[in-house]
Amino acid sequence: MKILSKAPVITALLAASLAVSLTGATAAGADPVKISGTTTVGVHNTYDRAAYPYLAQALDAGSSLIELDVWPDVFTHEWKVSHDSLTSNSNNCVAATSAAGLYSGGQNKNLEYCLDDIRIWLAAHPGHGPETIKIEMKTGFSDNLGLGPDELDATIRAHLGSLVFKPADLLGGYATLDAASRANNWPSRDSLNGKVMIEIIPGTVEEGNPTDTLKTDVEYARYARSLKNAGRLGDAQIFPTVHGAAGGDPRSKYSDVDLRSWFVVFDGDANTWVTQTGPWYDANHYFVVMTDAQNVAPAIDSRNPTVEQANQRVADLATAHASVVTSDWVGLTTVLPQVLPRG
Repeated sequence: MKILSKAPVITALLAASLAVSLTGATAAGADPVKISGTTTVGVHNTYDRAAYPYLAQALDAGSSLIELDVWPDVFTHEWKVSHDSLTSNSNNCVAATSAAGLYSGGQNKNLEYCLDDIRIWLAAHPGHGPETIKIEMKTGFSDNLGLGPDELDATIRAHLGSLVFKPADLLGGYATLDAASRANNWPSRDSLNGKVMIEIIPGTVEEGNPTDTLKTDVEYARYARSLKNAGRLGDAQIFPTVHGAAGGDPRSKYSDVDLRSWFVVFDGDANTWVTQTGPWYDANHYFVVMTDAQNVAPAIDSRNPTVEQANQRVADLATAHASVVTSDWVGLTTVLPQVLPRG
């Protein structure tokens, strides 16, 4: 599938009208628009102070995806948030206790403070559409040292509480997450207002480590499966995610066939999605995060394209079945809030 570069430019005004039409369907009594049927826009490495001095400013700008790079600090037993440090934080999260405190105070806080910032901001903006939180586990888990999936889930429960849309919520009465997704058991966007959905991917350090034989995606999926077998799937806070776009069913890389049905979220390079994959993901209602949107031909600026260029790219990738489109368009505050029909 190729993007049609000659498609008419979709302006911010038209994008806004499409967003209105999505919410209007529910008001008019039609079937509610599901999260599986829309495309939103997010910012890569949202935690980085070079992107926004404060994490709340990314939410103010309209980013529908918050990305956090997480390291398990085995020395202090803390979850650190930074791009390249195992033992120190480098981020825009603060120790806020109210909405007024989201834009002041010292940054560089542990993961729980980033989650608090998101929770506090959402409480101050009732009716705000759902947020995707993307966690990149830079070196993976360190479960043998007390920083595994269960400890991460405990941190999320303690700081986001009932705001999380969980795998058990999608599962419903279906046997597997895959069956639930294929049946489009995803909830409506309106029902997820003020809530978050969390995906998790293996990190760059982990993926480059040949001695790491248990990557984040497999480890969390096994953990979720064990919870389900114990009748406790509701404890799982995160959707395990297939990292990397590929043609066909990329879950075939998992030798444990039973584990494949736990993956209904996919995250990878946008250019690979549009050149090597087809509508299979959309037909099965899988949740697809397309990264580096700027690199799809014809490439546009990664940080400061024109509004028209960015709007056209989002529209093209919505047609290509993205659930979330990400780039580094931190200042495009008319582009980031868009909600477009998917497919």
